[in-house]
Amino acid sequence: MTTIKQDTDIPRTLQGLDDDRSSVRLRAALAAGTTPDARFVDKLIERSAIEPEFFVRDMLTWALTRHPVSLTLPALLRELRSQGAQARSQALHTLSKIGDRQAWPSITRALLSDGDDDVARSAWRAAVILVPEGEEAGLAAVLATQLGRGERETQLSLSRALVELGDAVMPALRAASTASDRRVRAHALATERLLHDPDAGFEFAIEEAKRVVALGGSGQEG
Repeated sequence: MTTIKQDTDIPRTLQGLDDDRSSVRLRAALAAGTTPDARFVDKLIERSAIEPEFFVRDMLTWALTRHPVSLTLPALLRELRSQGAQARSQALHTLSKIGDRQAWPSITRALLSDGDDDVARSAWRAAVILVPEGEEAGLAAVLATQLGRGERETQLSLSRALVELGDAVMPALRAASTASDRRVRAHALATERLLHDPDAGFEFAIEEAKRVVALGGSGQEG
């Protein structure tokens, strides 16, 4: 009886993931995660690439984390090569939630410097979670090439990622704090401030760093 019910529920859940109503899609994603089945994986990933509602996307990610990594990982890694920015971003986000370091080789420099800010932010978050022990400094050097990029939300996201790497980021930050670009210098100094004083707050750190840069300093005096 249970098997018959599950076989009946699966088509209903798959259909629900394509429903025009976000509330129905949310319930379908919840159902897919509550009773995992291999037949859900491709549809969950496909829906993640186009789902407009944040709360539904979040539930789709949760549902994918409930399925075996052996099923989800290969499909998510394929999504990283998608032409769609949301597909790449959501795949990276889900990989960060799964946390399996088999995905690390697929977190490429191209993704870490992706032209779409959402993709890049997702790649930064995934990278600091998946980076193998001993490779933090190399990752920091790549992430430092993105200092000064974008608006406050993007800069804050990068700073948080760098801070997560701990003291391994210091050589990259010190090098960036002497860059010719003022935005890069200020962002590097603000990130260093957050590393040493997490309670400072990004707004305070970035404004203080801008003042230092405006006065011609690099924050390394003394």
